This record gives sequence, structure tokens and C-alpha cells, in this order.
Amino acid sequence: MPETRRPLIAGNWKMNGLADESLLQIKDLAARASKISAPACDVLICPPATLLRDLAKAAVGSPVTVGGQDCHANGKGAHTGDISVAMLKDSGAHYCIVGHSERRADHGETNEDVKSKAEAVLREGLIAIVCVGETLAEREAGTTLSVISDQVKNSLPLGATAVNTVIAYEPVWAIGTGKTPTVLDVQTVHAHIRSDLTGLMNDANRVRILYGGSVKGSNAAELMAVENVDGALVGGASLTAEDFWPIVNVCI
Repeated sequence: MPETRRPLIAGNWKMNGLADESLLQIKDLAARASKISAPACDVLICPPATLLRDLAKAAVGSPVTVGGQDCHANGKGAHTGDISVAMLKDSGAHYCIVGHSERRADHGETNEDVKSKAEAVLREGLIAIVCVGETLAEREAGTTLSVISDQVKNSLPLGATAVNTVIAYEPVWAIGTGKTPTVLDVQTVHAHIRSDLTGLMNDANRVRILYGGSVKGSNAAELMAVENVDGALVGGASLTAEDFWPIVNVCI
């Protein structure tokens, strides 16, 4: 991995976590990370918004940061149940995930929606983690690369740079299923994303591209060794420090 791309290991807690247990987990993770004098990667937890402020406070002084799982494209307004990037930032967030496949599938979010949200993230000075990925039907139809290209090109926010934007490749069929693509599959898609970015950004070679989809301690080292894989977006295995740490430890 080029020296200019610092790995990012991000945990997406999704709709999991209550206050007491979540505080125990973030404190455990922060304590483990703090024992490393100069961590070689960034460590991020994206909890439900209800936990953001408390977890951000608990992680102060450690290498662990927190982020949001989603946001609204507008800064404020009559949007019942939504949360703005300014609110996330006010709660201690440094990153925000946008375009996760569960948002695209469950809430019908389009590339244009994702782009608008990512631009809102950049306006507030946070880092956008833009998710892309193909379904099983698209993979079986042989359209994986064209689907990924369409998502990258049309979800990437205006003003995206290697400093404010991260891409996360998550094959939809691998999320939470225990299935993972082959190393060659991952390498092919990540190289393709890098190529697409080259046509869209001046600093494309410095953009971090994460892999997500059933990442766990047992396969993390193999996945992180793949060219153009600059970290991971981890779901279920990030819910406890005990399960998440072996993944972080691969890069730290």
C-alpha cells in the first residue's frame, strides 16, 4: 500500500447498541488502541446516532474516532426522523457513511441521493464514506464492474478529494452472509474503482478504498493484503472490541 494511503478500519454498528454495553465496548477498544504508541491506521466506530455523543466523549484522548451511519442532504428543516450532518458533527462525529446498500435497498436511495448526502458531509468538514456494491443478480449477470462504475461516477460528491472522501466497496451479497468474494474478485473490483477515480479526481491514487462484506478476524489479513484495499468497513464483527480488535490489529 502506498505510504500516502493510511489504512482505515471502520465499524458500522447499524441498528445495534444500547448505552451501557456500548460504552463498555468503546472504552475497551479505546484502551486497546491507546496501548499502541503510534498506530499505523485510523480506527472508526459508526454507532446509532443515539450513542454518538457519549461514545465520542468516551473515546477522547484515544486513537478511536466516531462517525454517523447516514445523514440528510439538508442542513435543517421539516424532515421528521432525519438527522443533519451538523447534528452529527455537534455530537462528535468525524465521518459519515452514505449510500450503504441497506439504505439504497431499504429506502430506495439513488446515486443522486447519495451524492447529495456526501456533498452535505463535505460542507460540514466531515469525511464521507461513499459505499458502492453489486447485488448477487448483478454479479451473476456479469455486470459487476459496470454497476460499480455507475455508482462511483454518480455518487461521488463534487469537491471530493483523498482528504475528505473514502470509497467502500461492499458486495451486497456478502454483507452479513458469511460469504466473501475471492481475493482475485476483490482485487479486480478495487483496481477498477481506482481506475474510475483516476478519471474523476486529481489525487485518485491517494483515495482510500475500503472492503466490506463479512470481514472478520480470520480473513482480515488476507483481504488487507490485496492491492488497492486500504482498510475495511466492518459490520457484525465490529460490535464487540473482542471481535473487532483482531481486524484492527492487522493494520495497527
